[in-house]
Amino acid sequence: MTGNFDLNVRFQTVAPSRDIVVVGAGIVGCAVAYELARRGASVEIIDDRGAGMGATQASAGMLAPFNEAPDGGPLLDIALRGLEIYDSFVAQLCDDAAVTLNYRRSGTLEVARTDAGVARLAHTQSVLAARGVDAEWLDRSDLRRREPTLAPSAAALFIPSQGFIGAAELTRTMASAARRHGARLIEHGRVKRIARHGDEMSVVTDRGSLTGDTVVLAAGSWSGQISVEGVDAPLPVTPIRGQLLQLQWSGPLLTRVVWSERCYVVPWDDGTVLVGATVEDAGFDERTTVAGVQELMAAVCDLAPSASAATFVAARAGLRPAAPDHLPIIGRSSALPSLIYATAHYRNGVLLAPLTARVIADLLLDDRIDPMFEQTTPMRFGAF
Repeated sequence: MTGNFDLNVRFQTVAPSRDIVVVGAGIVGCAVAYELARRGASVEIIDDRGAGMGATQASAGMLAPFNEAPDGGPLLDIALRGLEIYDSFVAQLCDDAAVTLNYRRSGTLEVARTDAGVARLAHTQSVLAARGVDAEWLDRSDLRRREPTLAPSAAALFIPSQGFIGAAELTRTMASAARRHGARLIEHGRVKRIARHGDEMSVVTDRGSLTGDTVVLAAGSWSGQISVEGVDAPLPVTPIRGQLLQLQWSGPLLTRVVWSERCYVVPWDDGTVLVGATVEDAGFDERTTVAGVQELMAAVCDLAPSASAATFVAARAGLRPAAPDHLPIIGRSSALPSLIYATAHYRNGVLLAPLTARVIADLLLDDRIDPMFEQTTPMRFGAF
């Protein structure tokens, strides 16, 4: 549903917050907690499983806005902002945590094997050219020279600015860095309700209650399962299962991320590759399935025939949180102005986590309203 909303209600001023409860310790929740704690807020993070154990555990860490939003529009605008700040965010985090992350901006290669696929790549190239983004068109022989492991394809588009990061490692590092700045991570606590309690916000769990000036709801696919005072309908967030394979490659390894119509492949320096990802409306079923594994194995072997000699290492599944329009839901609640939504990032949680953290910290600590909230407001779906 789409509702009419009052801009004055939507962007009403609330006193800057210092004591903040973040619900959800996935990649978005940990990024928000880290950014808030780094900038001096008192932060508690609560999750019923622990850092990075939801959709993040089945993420390949793709940083590829032009593959996720090839037609442009608000999603691409937001995703490009996310990519633009990634270098500085990772540098700050690595400095804070004294670690080195598996972060690569070595480009992505999207291949096309049909006339329809070639037409789609040509359209993407035109979108990129209009934005002044560097992209290189490769014909069949060019592609063969670049990636001899791939099966013959009609054409490919190389986008050098894109890449990937180790999502699970990134999430754990952000959680650790947040704790170094004083944040407290509370595990094995299932949040049931968020409400106003006097002058404070109350987060009711199955183990008791937490209070703070503000609550950030970053519970991914479970965001709509948590009761919010004054909100009659659940937030429209649908879990979409994505299954991912990890393989130990045999023979020459791909040199960069490769996309096809049926799968993507992310090569790591240790000789393993990640193959993803299915898109399944399976409710809250987090199982890996024979059908999902078969689908991805067939796709990767079609893309790179040498994959048939790879060693199967693992299969993982995660539930990506999707809004009806596939844009994230980020912004103040109209029912509880001290509640901030940070959810529904769907396939772009890794890419958008640093940007989400920054705009929320700006809002809560400096009372700065980012223009992005116009597109991501929860009130585009009604009174939430």
